Amino acid sequence: MILVIGLPAWAGITYVGLVRARQGNELPQPRPPRLRRTPARKAAWIAGLAYLAGGALHLYGLSYLPFLFPEDACWFNAGYMGVPDSSSALPVSLVCAGEEIVPWWLNPALLVLAVTAVAATVTSVALALRRRAERRALRTADRRSA
Repeated sequence: MILVIGLPAWAGITYVGLVRARQGNELPQPRPPRLRRTPARKAAWIAGLAYLAGGALHLYGLSYLPFLFPEDACWFNAGYMGVPDSSSALPVSLVCAGEEIVPWWLNPALLVLAVTAVAATVTSVALALRRRAERRALRTADRRSA
């Protein structure tokens, strides 16, 4: 219990002390304003989160499938001692004694996350290319006027 509570608290106090010692106990300087996030960057973040969530959800679904000992998959998930009738990774499916073991919501959620990830990726690329073309047009217009 001492390690769980005491060690992180000690590390935090030490870190704060080291940071203060480096700054000389003065107030932190105001940061310059952050650049505005572009719509392309927002779409890229959404795509990345959708890919990550989809991968995690697929790993969760794969935890239902038999790997080394197929009879154990039915035993641990359905209480049926026997070999599964069928199983597949895409769509995630495990059938034991005629009953689907994988939760019903898993495959539709994977589909929604996959469509979201692909759509956000395409949107991000399209927005980035459009912004790049607009900047190029502005530069050429500035050169012509100067």
